[in-house]
Amino acid sequence: MAKRSAGLLIYRRGDGDVSVLLVHPGGPFWAKKDDGAWSIPKGLVGEDEDELAAAQRETAEELGIKVGGPFTRLGDYRQPGGKIVIAWSVETTTGIDVAAISSNTFTMEWPPRSGSMKEFPEVDRAGWFSLPEAEVKILAGQRPMLADLAKQLG
Repeated sequence: MAKRSAGLLIYRRGDGDVSVLLVHPGGPFWAKKDDGAWSIPKGLVGEDEDELAAAQRETAEELGIKVGGPFTRLGDYRQPGGKIVIAWSVETTTGIDVAAISSNTFTMEWPPRSGSMKEFPEVDRAGWFSLPEAEVKILAGQRPMLADLAKQLG
């Protein structure tokens, strides 16, 4: 069975435009990647975990804040590696200060084969992007989420 991740496509409206919140993965592998590297806040769903609860938990871990609903299911998206990402859209009216995010961390050996363990943030930054900007920034496998959000919003 394919691994499943769940996440939230957080959006806001302003001046007749829609912008979405995307996160950039932390750690050395992603440090110099930008276009095509960003994602919605998401993470793995536990074996018996509710998918929306997992999306909310992972978003809180990656941003350092809880995001309230209402949530609208966008769909299931098969990624190039085979993982399925289940996404919900949610509008924020209070705004999220992307400069103030506080992500959880992970530890890995770095540099490789050095024996030295280093800690990195799971997410090193977040940003608000218009839908055309997000098309460039987001991972290719998640681009259909943006089109589905645009359809959902009419």
